[in-house]
Amino acid sequence: MIQILGTIAAFLIAVGILVFVHEFGHFLMAKLVGVRVEVFSFGYGKRVFGFRRGTTDYRVSILPMGGYVKLKGEGLFETGRAIDPDDLAAKSRWQRFLIMVMGSVMNLLLAVAIVAVLNGIGVSVPIYSEQVPVIGWLDPGSPAEKSGLQVDDEILRIGGRAVKTWGDVELAVGTKPDRLLPVVVRRGGAELEVDLQTESVTRYQMGYAGFKGKILTQVLMVPAGTPAEKAGIRAGDLILAVDGKPIYYYQFIQLIQANPERQLLFTVRRQGQTLELPVTPRRDGEVGKVGLYPIAESEVRRYGVLAAIGQSVRENARNAFLVVSFLKDLFSGQASARQLSGPIEIASLSYSFLQLGWLPMMSWIAMISLQLGMINLFPIPFFDGGQIFVLAVEGLRRRDLSPRARQVWLQVGFVMFVALLVFVILNDIVKWLPNGWASLVPF
Repeated sequence: MIQILGTIAAFLIAVGILVFVHEFGHFLMAKLVGVRVEVFSFGYGKRVFGFRRGTTDYRVSILPMGGYVKLKGEGLFETGRAIDPDDLAAKSRWQRFLIMVMGSVMNLLLAVAIVAVLNGIGVSVPIYSEQVPVIGWLDPGSPAEKSGLQVDDEILRIGGRAVKTWGDVELAVGTKPDRLLPVVVRRGGAELEVDLQTESVTRYQMGYAGFKGKILTQVLMVPAGTPAEKAGIRAGDLILAVDGKPIYYYQFIQLIQANPERQLLFTVRRQGQTLELPVTPRRDGEVGKVGLYPIAESEVRRYGVLAAIGQSVRENARNAFLVVSFLKDLFSGQASARQLSGPIEIASLSYSFLQLGWLPMMSWIAMISLQLGMINLFPIPFFDGGQIFVLAVEGLRRRDLSPRARQVWLQVGFVMFVALLVFVILNDIVKWLPNGWASLVPF
């Protein structure tokens, strides 16, 4: 029950912020150009409660999966009706365009603002994501091992696209499940190409190859009384080797678990010094544990005000490109629809981020805000982009569409919106089905 209530609360916090910011953009611009706002609603459907101030009804509606503003004259298609000065139809196409686009603009600005604040506070960045993609480990029996890739190969291109960092590699593989990808690597000074048949893993059907970089293990936390604490290991230590052999993040836990009650010599780096600390994992059932919390090697980066804003713009621009790239792959059949998230999945993830703290939660909200702002600009009926598309067509024709054409466009958009909503909800449900049942669903 606590988890259910927490999930609902996290969803309402995330969606509430995003909807308020988006609809406030429409509301603000409508007020600035003199259009009457009749309704400002969080949620769709029947009004549950609210209040009226001036000419606007501020309300909460029964379906908390979005929100809207109702402008005077919006959605009215009869001919010959009287048009007041504060009616939407009384405004120029340019003014109507500003009203329609301002919701997405506010979402994009929110994403930039949140990330800029987080950059100023300090963000922990995994170092490996920006490292040159040199293979340090191959999972036994993995697609990478079967393809003939080797440790110390430097990955240059995947699927015809150049990759310069492990972050690029994760994106290139993660969005291509069950695909045959040509991979070009540099080995011994020469370039060679191998065919990599990716696999699909997790309920999101993410692409999997099975190669990893030379990622060192960093100590996040050492609880008191644990073998690690007694051995002198501290938070922030970087584990370089165990018993004189280099050890990477993805091997570390397996090594500890395989050696209960056997003394291991940790080589760690601490503030520029190299230390050797003997640690004996305690036995917990059949496995060994030392009691520390490991993470991939990371560093905290803090930026000044201008640098934080500039870095935020660059990060959001890169993420925007990834959104467009994913949607292109999705429509071309190169990405799986399971990687889409609907309201159920967003609620679950919102709760997970909220449990990690407010900073991770705000980072998550920034990510959703960016995606919401971009997707709303797509020329899909019922979305803001659909109305912007109509304005563009009317501008090219130098005359408005007929009321009948506008009505049909809106009705088509509503049907498409409902169909999309049903699809993403079913998609969320399918992700949680057992594999045998999920395999019967054709998406």
